[in-house]
Amino acid sequence: MENSLILVWEGGWIGAILRGTAITIAVGLTSIVLGAIIGMLFGLVKWARIFPLTIAVTAYTSLIRGVPELLIIYLLFFSSVEFVTKVATAFGYAALADNGYAFIIAVIAVGAISGAYSTEVIRGALASIPTGHIEAARALGLSRYRIFRRIIFPQMLRIALPGMNNVWQATIKDTALVSVVGLQELMRTASVGAGSTRNPLIFFLIAAIVYFIITIISQAGFDRVERLVRLRSRS
Repeated sequence: MENSLILVWEGGWIGAILRGTAITIAVGLTSIVLGAIIGMLFGLVKWARIFPLTIAVTAYTSLIRGVPELLIIYLLFFSSVEFVTKVATAFGYAALADNGYAFIIAVIAVGAISGAYSTEVIRGALASIPTGHIEAARALGLSRYRIFRRIIFPQMLRIALPGMNNVWQATIKDTALVSVVGLQELMRTASVGAGSTRNPLIFFLIAAIVYFIITIISQAGFDRVERLVRLRSRS
């Protein structure tokens, strides 16, 4: 094990692992933001039962949750990469397509997956708000905007946070799947290092430790936000 660690250090793999970790976090954060936006909009649609949008949203969430995440990434990437490459080449941006498209498609794919689960989290949180609270606000003559800002959104946020924590943890792990499109994130870097040095145990062990550290830090962050939200709701 000691010789393996020396090999990782002297081979310059520490820098590669740090860069891969940065890309993993960037994909995860961008994807969860995209997923949260999708979840908010689609969750409101399902909660309000806006026909026929509800049917489209239900089809989206059922499809995404019913198909393996890896297959979604394959479908999105290989159905579009040839077209995007041709267009980029025609306009003289072939190098940009090679370097940036894997990241973009990774964010879109993981964000779409995150959005499907976020939609159900938001819908469930909205459904948990007592209808009497909303009816009382309407009886006071509050506008829809003020009802949403003062009554609906604070309660929805408090209820949805634990579920969104779970979505984030799943999202950061789903980033490992985008290595199949050639993005040099943490899992891809670990795989390349394992193949180059023929020492897979140390590289995959390092990757596991890094993922675990990200998870622990994220959990601590969500716990703190949940405490702050609960304190504000009581004040």
